[in-house]
Amino acid sequence: MSQYQAFNVELADNIAHVQINRPDKINAMNAAFWSEIVDIFQWIDETDEVRVVVLSGAGKHFSSGIDLMMLAGVANELGKDVGRNARVLRRKILQLQASFNAVDNCRKPVLAAVQGYCLGGAIDLISACDMRYAAEDAQFSIKEIDIGMAADVGTLQRLPRIIGDGMLRELAYTGRTFGADEARSIGLVNRVYSDTASLLEGVMGIARDIAAKSPIAVTGTKEMISYMRDHRIDDGLEYVATWNAAMLQSNDLRLAMAAHMSKQKPEFLD
Repeated sequence: MSQYQAFNVELADNIAHVQINRPDKINAMNAAFWSEIVDIFQWIDETDEVRVVVLSGAGKHFSSGIDLMMLAGVANELGKDVGRNARVLRRKILQLQASFNAVDNCRKPVLAAVQGYCLGGAIDLISACDMRYAAEDAQFSIKEIDIGMAADVGTLQRLPRIIGDGMLRELAYTGRTFGADEARSIGLVNRVYSDTASLLEGVMGIARDIAAKSPIAVTGTKEMISYMRDHRIDDGLEYVATWNAAMLQSNDLRLAMAAHMSKQKPEFLD
């Protein structure tokens, strides 16, 4: 694994712990963050030893969102020609979107552990994860509306499928801050833990449970769920039939069935 400026990455027990590591800047997403997260998730996708990912933030807060200094840098690239400015801005927005697409498109399950602030771009990030968990002190806000812009890195596209259209509209139009209990009630997070330590312990426990399953089965399950976000049921049934025509030939199926019958824990290859 490489050394990163904006992240700390560790691999143990088939779990990659990807931690945003700028606690002195409230884990704001600087230029290094946006490029490094693509490299990290490419490594995760290509490394069979990694079966599950836990995404967290160092210090008191998960992330305050995009680094405003980076936004200022983008503004400095603009000139007087509207058309060329639009070209610069569109290219930059697509680059940022690609960073979180790398998370969303990861073949392995990604679990977000959120404490403290989860604002603006951080909502975009956790929206790209498979599951989200929070400490009681977590505070969420789709803050882009308060700086005069529409969120453009995934929140408005992914959250309707997670929390529903009406609730997303309320949170996106108002930018209001809401806590962990409300996040749980609307389905943004799966569970709430009393503090950061118990949050990480609980999320790592869930990650270990997933890592103990057949990686072939987990990848197939994620692929099918993701496919159904924009396909009909009959399309999904046809796809899973084709997929499993190959994957059911994996030795993992025989191993899992034998372990179940003998009441033993199966050990799967990466």
